[in-house]
Amino acid sequence: MNFTRSQKGIIDYLRRHRTRAIARLDAIQSLTGLILGVFIMFHLLFEASILVSKDAMLAVSKFFEGYYFFGETYPGIISFLAAGIFVVFITHALIAMRKFPNSYRQYKILRDHMHYFRHNDTRLWFYQAITGFSMFFLGSVHLYMMFAMADKIGPYASADRIYSDGMWPLYLLLLISVILHAAIGLYRLVLKWSVFDPKKRKMWRKALKKVMTIGIVAYLLISLGSLAVYMKVGHDHAHLYGERYAPEQGVHP
Repeated sequence: MNFTRSQKGIIDYLRRHRTRAIARLDAIQSLTGLILGVFIMFHLLFEASILVSKDAMLAVSKFFEGYYFFGETYPGIISFLAAGIFVVFITHALIAMRKFPNSYRQYKILRDHMHYFRHNDTRLWFYQAITGFSMFFLGSVHLYMMFAMADKIGPYASADRIYSDGMWPLYLLLLISVILHAAIGLYRLVLKWSVFDPKKRKMWRKALKKVMTIGIVAYLLISLGSLAVYMKVGHDHAHLYGERYAPEQGVHP
């Protein structure tokens, strides 16, 4: 097909504009993914304070409610943080969805590609897509609860929600999804934006995969252990459902 000079100019402009738009979206997706990945790493460790003691978990929750800064607890701080993370979460999800197969034909091409080429990083991307899809629903529910019920966080309040309110299946699926998604995402992020010596790229990829695998196993053990403790605390406290934890010493109730 022959185009006039003006038509070619318009086509070239649209191509450049589309390329810049894609680059911006990739940068935003990477930035929001990095924010969420780092947030998840620390969030799961803070939640794991229950493995130390109920007092330790209460101290962490009061820290984020501003008690050690203002002398009073302000659950609204938790609501504000949850709302902020939710905005980043939705932004990341909406941008990432543009890369998902949007038809059975595209899914079949991807499936055949994974089957014939057996490329490990393609499989990792596929696992990340599946966990990301599940997190869109599971994570949204969790963040809404943190936003709407920010005053119900603590050793007994959290354990009651997980055990007595029957939320443990959601948290179990969410933990597995978020750990896999975050670990794979951070691995792919480092590969995408870091500058490696081409001669040593395979070595770096292998090392990063080892770190990713160790991170997944470690965080699964810690997080599933935390969930098990919350379940036990909730079971033992079921007959006193709704009662708030009274610390043994030194921590504001």
